[in-house]
Amino acid sequence: MPEYDLQDPTDLDIMRGQFDMHTSDDWQEYIELAEERGIGYKNIKILKSAQRKAGISKYLSPKVINWVLNVVEKLDSEEE
Repeated sequence: MPEYDLQDPTDLDIMRGQFDMHTSDDWQEYIELAEERGIGYKNIKILKSAQRKAGISKYLSPKVINWVLNVVEKLDSEEE
C-alpha cells in the first residue's frame, strides 16, 4: 500500500475513495477474516467501526481511514 500524506488533500480524497468503495458486507468479510487470524482486538474493533461508517468516510479522521486501509491491505496480502 502506498504511503499517504495525511496533510495532502489529494491523498485524503484517494483514501476516502478507497474506503467508500467497500460495502458493509465487505467489511463483515474482513472482520470474520481478522477474527480467524487473530490480528488483535484493536484492529478488529476498528474494522467494526469501519463497517458502521461504510460509504460515509467523511465522518472518520484521516488517521482512522489510513489505519483501516492498512489493516485491509495486511489481510489481503496474507490471503494471497
